[in-house]
Amino acid sequence: MWQRTFPKSDVEAGARPLYPMMLENPQLRWAFIRKIYSIVAVQLLLTIAVAAVVVTVHPIAYFFVSTGAGLALYIVLIFVPFIVLCPLYYYHQRHPVNYLLLGVFTVSLAFVVGLTCAFTSGKVILESVILTTVVVVSLTLYTFWAAKRGYDFNFLGPFLFGAILVLMVFALIQILFPLGRLSVMIYGLLASLIFCGYIIYDTDNLIKRYSYDEYIWAAVSLYLDVINLFLALLTVFRAADS
Repeated sequence: MWQRTFPKSDVEAGARPLYPMMLENPQLRWAFIRKIYSIVAVQLLLTIAVAAVVVTVHPIAYFFVSTGAGLALYIVLIFVPFIVLCPLYYYHQRHPVNYLLLGVFTVSLAFVVGLTCAFTSGKVILESVILTTVVVVSLTLYTFWAAKRGYDFNFLGPFLFGAILVLMVFALIQILFPLGRLSVMIYGLLASLIFCGYIIYDTDNLIKRYSYDEYIWAAVSLYLDVINLFLALLTVFRAADS
């Protein structure tokens, strides 16, 4: 009797478990992972497009920084993503409302990113983009490799939550009592390390813990990790360049 052999590509198709003691169908989990990364890719492309328009069309940026209405709109845009997360929590399984809310969340955050980049040199932006890409791809591949060998990163959750609280207090102190360029660089480096940890943590959850109907939340988590890492690195490079 002939014995059937499988090509190496079956590993990617989900023929083997993603981690030891995996009980679910690997093919379903791989399909879920591909769906999440497709959504995140669209979010990032939309962010790049919106931010590029804000950066290249100078009247947009000057409207936000030189007029009272622009400043008020900028403040609104900062809070819109947090506000949208509330209805998104209740409608994350209702199509197409979940995608519409996700689009509003992404576009509003993209405007904030664009305005942050508008008064930053192109060299600093390029350095931040390149380093963010390298770090995200490297940490994602590492997490898949580590999960395959039985490593688990769920323990990072409490530590990362505590680190975010420290970061928020640090930012508040910096706003009230500016400590200079060195403190800004320290803040950016600390934020970069924290969101590197979140990329590993959320990727590990994507592999093992997110249920199939939580694709919106999984995409939001990974998207925020990437954007926050980029902004943190942008802070470091901009402080170093000034």
